[in-house]
Amino acid sequence: MDYHLVFLLFSAFSFIFYSISSFYTERMISEYERWGYKKLRKIIASLQFISAFGLLIGWYFPLLLIFASAALTVMMITAIFVRIKIKDNVIKILPAILYAILNFIIFYKTLITIL
Repeated sequence: MDYHLVFLLFSAFSFIFYSISSFYTERMISEYERWGYKKLRKIIASLQFISAFGLLIGWYFPLLLIFASAALTVMMITAIFVRIKIKDNVIKILPAILYAILNFIIFYKTLITIL
């Protein structure tokens, strides 16, 4: 199996699960409040959900895959800065770093494939 597809599926299903939990679980609701994004929680979760499905559909439509992976990369870079701002430790920042890298790889690989 192609690593590109493995990365894509891992990221897509992670963000689908994560975004759904952002709507319903007390833990995620309190995390958004801690990050200072209580009022934007539903919008951010919706964008993550849409982008995750964009990854899945984008496997068949590379231009969509470029936009979806870029959106998730930007969201994760923003998450890194938010976590640094609120002084989270490296362990709490690490998932955002890894997902930023993962989605950037998806973005870059797709971009060079269609150029």
